[in-house]
Amino acid sequence: MNKLNRMPVVISIIMLLLALPSGWPYGYYQILRFVVCGTSAYMAYQCYTDKNQKWTWLLGVIAVLFNPILPIHMDKESWAVIDVIVAAIFTIFLIKFKKKRTGKLR
Repeated sequence: MNKLNRMPVVISIIMLLLALPSGWPYGYYQILRFVVCGTSAYMAYQCYTDKNQKWTWLLGVIAVLFNPILPIHMDKESWAVIDVIVAAIFTIFLIKFKKKRTGKLR
């Protein structure tokens, strides 16, 4: 994996976990969509350039799911589960990237 900027991934993880309490204004969730969609698209592109198809597809699906232009509407409970799953996926991505810093992502 070429020089991945980890900061957007870390920010996305924090924002996803902060979104779990439902007391946030709607604007927070709109910003969350932009941040997670952008981060996912960025990481998917990095994986694509390294020819890592599994991660490219997984991150591409996350980018579509959090797409702020044509949003997918679900209830808060479903989004809470998705937020935790996506935060876990991003965390696994960071761990795998850290282990394989000099080579390609597994």
